[in-house]
Amino acid sequence: MKILIVANHNTGRFTPFIIEQVESLKRLGIEADFYGVHGKGIWGYLSNLSSLKAKIREYRPDLIHAHYGLSGLLANLQRTVPVVTTYHGSDVHALGKNLFFSKAAMWLSAYNIFVSEKLKMQSGYHGSKQCVIPCGVDTTAIFPVERSEARKRLGWDENGKYVLFAGAFDNSVKNSQLAMEATALIKDVSLMELRGYSREQVNLAMNAANCLLMTSLREGSPQVIKEAMTCGTPIVSVNVGDVKDKTSGVTGCFITSYDAHDVADGIKKALAFAGKTNAQQRIIELGLTNELIAKEILNLYKKIVK
Repeated sequence: MKILIVANHNTGRFTPFIIEQVESLKRLGIEADFYGVHGKGIWGYLSNLSSLKAKIREYRPDLIHAHYGLSGLLANLQRTVPVVTTYHGSDVHALGKNLFFSKAAMWLSAYNIFVSEKLKMQSGYHGSKQCVIPCGVDTTAIFPVERSEARKRLGWDENGKYVLFAGAFDNSVKNSQLAMEATALIKDVSLMELRGYSREQVNLAMNAANCLLMTSLREGSPQVIKEAMTCGTPIVSVNVGDVKDKTSGVTGCFITSYDAHDVADGIKKALAFAGKTNAQQRIIELGLTNELIAKEILNLYKKIVK
């Protein structure tokens, strides 16, 4: 079976979790190629239509798998190849026209994948062709490392107190202001921005940090949380997306309100937590490894391509 992946490529690279998901599908015998969308907003995406059609004629895929709503709409503007669209959160939480375009993609797609049950409910889509399949974790790229070793390789202070912020400071949705206010209430804590790291460095940073901090205003099923869980890193997060459900029953994971003092209390608890959490077992129990998720996606592909 030949699959064409359609996703944003404005940064010059595809999002790592998309690449890793595709690699897992390839190991199951799927043949896959990528079409990278260049452009922003609906008109930027639509400008790719002719080159996407040319790619389809050249590659002749059995199915197109688009990631995010605008990519899904673009992919569906050709009607010769069925399209599966995965919605990751920002497309469903979008305001105005972008949300309208995501909903249009939902009705045009042969099938819709939402990365969490909550996101599916928030989408407002009530058609039958939908399911919930979260993105899995590539355990060959993300895995536990001793904190001291990770810090040594990153050049971090062996005795420092490091809080790893779950995203870029300038991403307004990630709400870094709250993170900064909370960490300012704690003595001798360094708030580290998760930005500009290679995949290997992301894994090291996850393991080197005393905890991962998420203060986002909106999320779907945040990949960074699942990766921190895989590393056994303590987590402090506001109740956003499916974080509370994913971390339920996990030691060293603390859910807070959006109050800076409450977030600071969660960080203090995480700093006092000794060793790794038991979250890696939770990842396995929930079937959130890429190998298992790829099997679910492959079964869906087979359902559509008969």
